[in-house]
Amino acid sequence: MYPLIFSLFLTRLDPERAHHLAFTVIRALPAFGVGRVVHRFTRPRTDLGVQTLGLRFQSPFGVAAGFDKDGEAVLGLGQLGFGHVEVGTITAVPQPGNPKPRLFRLIPDRAVVNRMGFNNAGARAARVRLAHVRSAAGRPVLGINIGKSRVTAVEDATADYLVSAALLAPLADYLVVNVSSPNTPGLRGLQELDRLAPLLRAVKIEAGATPLLVKIAPDLADAEVTRISELVVELGLDGIIATNTTTSRAGLKTDAATVEAAGAGGLSGAPLQARSLAVLRVIRAAVPRELCVISVGGVETAEHVAERLAAGATLVQGYTGFLYRGPLWARQINRGLDRILAAEL
Repeated sequence: MYPLIFSLFLTRLDPERAHHLAFTVIRALPAFGVGRVVHRFTRPRTDLGVQTLGLRFQSPFGVAAGFDKDGEAVLGLGQLGFGHVEVGTITAVPQPGNPKPRLFRLIPDRAVVNRMGFNNAGARAARVRLAHVRSAAGRPVLGINIGKSRVTAVEDATADYLVSAALLAPLADYLVVNVSSPNTPGLRGLQELDRLAPLLRAVKIEAGATPLLVKIAPDLADAEVTRISELVVELGLDGIIATNTTTSRAGLKTDAATVEAAGAGGLSGAPLQARSLAVLRVIRAAVPRELCVISVGGVETAEHVAERLAAGATLVQGYTGFLYRGPLWARQINRGLDRILAAEL
């Protein structure tokens, strides 16, 4: 039914409005009292569990940052079958994000362009909300993704990240430093090693015992990916998330006028699949087997997830596929992985 609903109804709605409508229902699942029943329907039937970061993930598939920016629907997303939920990106200073419209569908490509701009209520508000999530029974693994506030100059980025880390690391199962969104001016420049090393070193100290990962862009050259991977190992970080959205518009099926009308922003979805997989392989060749590598970008089916796991991903995340697959997307992935695992035995 979902493809029909999507084509006849949801495509007529502004994408951000459609997202908020779906988000409202997901957020309400625990309150309706049906969430536990739903979870029995969506969770894996076989043991798909992954042990990493000192944590147990019921499924290797989780929600990437960007879907739940303020941590309002963690429990509902877990009940839909996601093994972990990465909230954010959260900034030290509350911010409204970029002007609307700022989210655009490229339907022929099963892709989305966004220039949301880290719209969120800030780290202090998130801390209050996530304290309740942290204590909830049966919750999924909680990742918290932090980024630079737009009002903060790039040269002051470390201090800005440290504010968020101090507030949120105690509540996170793992913490992510996002230096790879294309929608905050100057942010991607923090991926340069002379800026990235002191930033990560400082946040690692502030995070304490909370596992720390860094999220990188797909638009880096392979040599840059390797150097960042080596830096992560050198600093003793716990993992890498690859990749964020791309600024490339190469090879799209959507007509050029629609792409041009969407304008600037990060592209996610199916067109990112090949590059995200390639970056995963570059990282895995440069880091120890035990380092957690989370692959995200262009993942839509159980076969995609299985391919990432076979290529060395510890965990896999998705976001854009939710728009094209609907609320039972995680169930589809979990059931597909059940079948793939059974066929391999």
